[in-house]
Order: sequence, then C-alpha cells, then structure tokens
Amino acid sequence: MSTATETHDRTGDRHTVAPAPGNSARLLRRWWPAAALLVLAVAPYSALPLPGLLDGPLGSPGSLQLLATCLLFGALATGYDLLLGRTGLLSFGHALYFAVGSYATNMFLLEAGLPFAVSALLGLCSGIALALVLGSVSLRVTGIGFSMVTLAFAQAGSILVSRNPGGLTGGEEGRAAPADLLPSGLVGIEHTANLYWVALAYLVLTLAVVHWAVRSPTGRVWEGIRENERRVEVLGLKPYGFKLTAFVLAGALAALGGLVHLLLTGGSTPQTTTSDFTLSLLVMVVLGGSGTRWGPMVGGILYTWADHRLGDLAGSGAVADLPAVLRVPLSQPLFLLGVLFVAVVHLLPGGLARLPSRLAAVRRGPTATETLPAAQARKENGHP
Repeated sequence: MSTATETHDRTGDRHTVAPAPGNSARLLRRWWPAAALLVLAVAPYSALPLPGLLDGPLGSPGSLQLLATCLLFGALATGYDLLLGRTGLLSFGHALYFAVGSYATNMFLLEAGLPFAVSALLGLCSGIALALVLGSVSLRVTGIGFSMVTLAFAQAGSILVSRNPGGLTGGEEGRAAPADLLPSGLVGIEHTANLYWVALAYLVLTLAVVHWAVRSPTGRVWEGIRENERRVEVLGLKPYGFKLTAFVLAGALAALGGLVHLLLTGGSTPQTTTSDFTLSLLVMVVLGGSGTRWGPMVGGILYTWADHRLGDLAGSGAVADLPAVLRVPLSQPLFLLGVLFVAVVHLLPGGLARLPSRLAAVRRGPTATETLPAAQARKENGHP
C-alpha cells in the first residue's frame, strides 16, 4: 500500500502529497534488521577501508576475524539476557556451559576420534544436560542464593579445567582442535570468510530463538516472574519449571556458542571457564540494555570491539609518549573499558538501546516528554 496520497483541487488538477514522516519512520524500524543483515552478509566481499574501526579493509582476514568474534559475543550476550533481562535470574555461572560446548566437542574429536558433526552434536547435548542438572539444583534457591550457587558451580568447573584431569583439558594452556578432523572449509586463513558466516548464522539463530521464546506463552510467564514471582504463584503457576526452561535454553545457546568459538580460535581456552567471563557478559547486557530486543546484541558487539581495539590503543606509540600521569591509566585496556562502561551507565540509564528514544524525545522538546501527572498538575494550577 502506498504511503503517498493524491488530492484534487477545484480545477480538477491532481496533487501528490508526500509520505508522512511517521510512515517513513515505521518502515525504517520494520526493515532495518533485514538491511543490516544484508550488509553483514556481503561484508566479506567488500574492500572498504574503515580506519580507526578496523586495522585493514572490511573483507580482510584480520577484520573478518574481529567481526566474527564481535558477532559471536553479541549472540552470547543475547542468550544470557534470557536469564537476566527476561526472567530476572542473575547467574554467575553462564560461562560454564559455553566452556562445555567447546571442551566437550574438542575432547570427542581428540579422544574418541569422532567426526566433527557427531562431536559437535555430543558437545551441544553435554552443555544442555549439564544446564539441566545444575539448573535443577541452583533454582531450588532464589535471589542472591541462586547467584552464589551458580558461581560455586562455575568456580568448580574452572578449577577442574585448570587441574587438567587425565590430560583432557590441557590445563592453563588449553587444547588445540585437530585441524584434520575439522571441516576443511573452516580451517585456514583463506577460509576466514566462512568462519565469519558461521558466526553470523549463530547470531541470527540466537536472535530468532530468543524472539520466539519471549513472545511465546512461556515468555509471558518469564516476564511475570521477573516482575513479581509471588503473583505468578498466586495465579496457580509453578515458577520453578518456567525458570528451569529459561536456564536450559540459555545454556543450550551458550554451548552452541562455545562450539562456534572452538572453530574461530582453533581450540579450547581456560579463560572461557572463569567467572570473569560471565561478568563480561553481564557488562555487555547492561551496556546494551537488559530486557530489550537488540540491546544485549549491541552491547556484546561494542564491548568485544572495544576490548580488542582499546588494547591496541593502550600499546600504541601515541600513549607511550604521554606523561606518566596519563600514560599509566591509558595503557590499561580494562581501565579504558571501565571508563566507557561508567559513562554509558551514567549518561544512558537503560543502556544503548534507549538512545534512539531519548534522542527522539530531545527533538520533540521538553513538552513532549512531560509526564501525565505533571501535565495534570499544570492544568489544575491554571497553567496552559
């Protein structure tokens, strides 16, 4: 249906009326995800230079590797938000299921010599089974107790990996994946574009699953649990089963992400088992906007990009030539990330996802953002 209309004046002439600005805005909101997906899909074919954002052209192997990592963590943060933003569960052990997806797949490849497809399926099932078992125990308690139990499980998993039982995990060095057992199209620098598309497919799948789950009847119960769990119980529903569903689904998406990470890095690393890894996911979600559709993804992509690029900035000659009072803090990437996080949380409550609505409110002026009680008070006091 066209958004333009035709009018007739008294002389019978036709005049075309331009589309309403509101219709254009609605079309933009409706179709920008498809346009963004198209741009991301064709990125490997582009040689567009993005100085400051990427070290090389857009389609170069180094740039695609960084972009693939950003997409991976954008998807991982979106899956984690099923717990934090959608159900109100603050888990400190989400990294455990990501690590299981990577380590279990790698061990099935190395120890059992199974084909990659079978190993990947078994690794994913291992992550789901572990999430089901640990979730059924962790969800017996609520609030800070739940957070502490998930943290304890994560710490136990991290210690187990570092102890390297039977030489299965590689200890602090991790374990490299056997290149001869991985798909040939996903090994080598010449196939970086394929790995990038795998990460993009994982992001699209995660967004689709989360969107479907949130809009389902179960998703509406999750929202009720987040707002008031006792009220859900009064309605005759048992929150435990719904929370376990969210826990297992988020764990499954994390395990799948661990499998993608194994392909991107060519091995399993113990850093993915630590509680610091889960805290990074928490920062990504808060940075982007917890409980929003696109916020966690944006937060995960931005945080991962900043983590890599600020590390390069911290070690650059420009920082090394600064006075010590500036050089010392600026040479620490975590300091720079902390400053960025504090600035966003202070200036944009609700995360980056709230930025478009705040900008629109500023453009409309102060009267457009005036709340209804304030407007009623003005009217009662005789003000227009």
